[in-house]
Amino acid sequence: MWHGHEMLFGYTVAVIAGFLLTAVRNWTGRLTPAGAPLAALAALWVAGRILVLTPWSPAAALVNAAFPFAVAAAIAVPIVRSRNRRNYFFIVLLALLGLITLATHAALNGVVDVQPRFALQLAIDLVLFVMAVMAGRVVPMFTNNGVPGANATRRPWVERLALGSIIALFLADHVQSMPALAAAVALVAAVVHAVRLALWQGWRTLGTPLVWVLHLAYAWIVVHLLLRALAAAGWVAEPLALHALTVGAIGGLTIGMITRTARGHTARPLKADGYETTAYLLVFAAALARVFGPMLLPAQYLAWVEVSGLLWVAGFGLYVVRYWPVLTRPRLDGKPG
Repeated sequence: MWHGHEMLFGYTVAVIAGFLLTAVRNWTGRLTPAGAPLAALAALWVAGRILVLTPWSPAAALVNAAFPFAVAAAIAVPIVRSRNRRNYFFIVLLALLGLITLATHAALNGVVDVQPRFALQLAIDLVLFVMAVMAGRVVPMFTNNGVPGANATRRPWVERLALGSIIALFLADHVQSMPALAAAVALVAAVVHAVRLALWQGWRTLGTPLVWVLHLAYAWIVVHLLLRALAAAGWVAEPLALHALTVGAIGGLTIGMITRTARGHTARPLKADGYETTAYLLVFAAALARVFGPMLLPAQYLAWVEVSGLLWVAGFGLYVVRYWPVLTRPRLDGKPG
C-alpha cells in the first residue's frame, strides 16, 4: 500500500501538478506560482513523503491531501481571473484527488469501512481521465507541429466517447459487486481509445522520437484497458493491468513530456538526441518487463519486478544526468524559463 500510495499521490500527482502549473500559464497568459510560493508547494509535497513514514497518521493524511488542494488553488487564480472556463474542470479534478487522498488515509486507518485499494482504484481512474484529456490536447498538436504531413486528427464523437468511457469506468468501479460491468466498460473503452490513437497517425512519427514517445505511451492506455477487461473476467492478474497504466502510460507520458518541456523552456531545439531516445526505450522496456514478463514466466514474478524497477530507474536516471546541467542554468536566449 505504501508503494501504491507513493507512486500515485507522491509521484503521479507531482507530475500532474508540474504539468498544470506550466500549462495554465500558457493557457491564460497569467503567472502561476514561482519563487517562494512554488518552493512552499514543493516543501508541502516533501513533507507528505516524510510523514507517511512516521506514526503520525492524521498529519500524513492532512498534508498529503493538502497538496492537490493547494495546486488547485494555485491554478484557480489565473484560470478564474482570465475566465478560462474550458479548464475549470482541472480545479475540480485536483480537489477530487485531495478528497480521495483523505479517503485513502481514512481507509488505511480504519476510520471508514472501505478497502484502501478501492480508494486507490478510484484515484487511478481519475488520473486516467486527466491523462486522456491532456493527451487528447497535446499529442495531435505536437504530432502535426513536429511531423509535417502527419495529419493527426480529432473527431468530436470519438473524443466524447473516449472521455465518457473513462467516466463510465470510474462509476463502474463504484459498483464493486458487478465485475462484469467494469469488464464490459473497460473493453468498450479500449476499443474507443484505440480508434482515437489511430486517428493521430502514430506510424508517421517513427523518425521523430520526441513525438512517437507520446503515441507509444498512449498505446499503453489501450493495453491497460484491455487487460482490465481480461482481469475482471479472471483471465489475467489485476496487477498486470494496473502496471500497464502506471509504468507504461504514466511513465511514458512523463518521460516524453519532461524532455520536451525541458527543451522548449530552455530555448533548445525540439529534437530528441540519443540520451532521450535511450531513456524512452528504457522506460518502455520497464513496462514490457513488468506487464508481459510475468505472463511468460509467472514463476519468476519477483525477478521481473526487479528487472522492471532497474530499467525504470535507469531511464529516469539518464534524464537526471542529461538534464541537470540544462535545468540548473539560464535559458539559452536569456529569457525567464
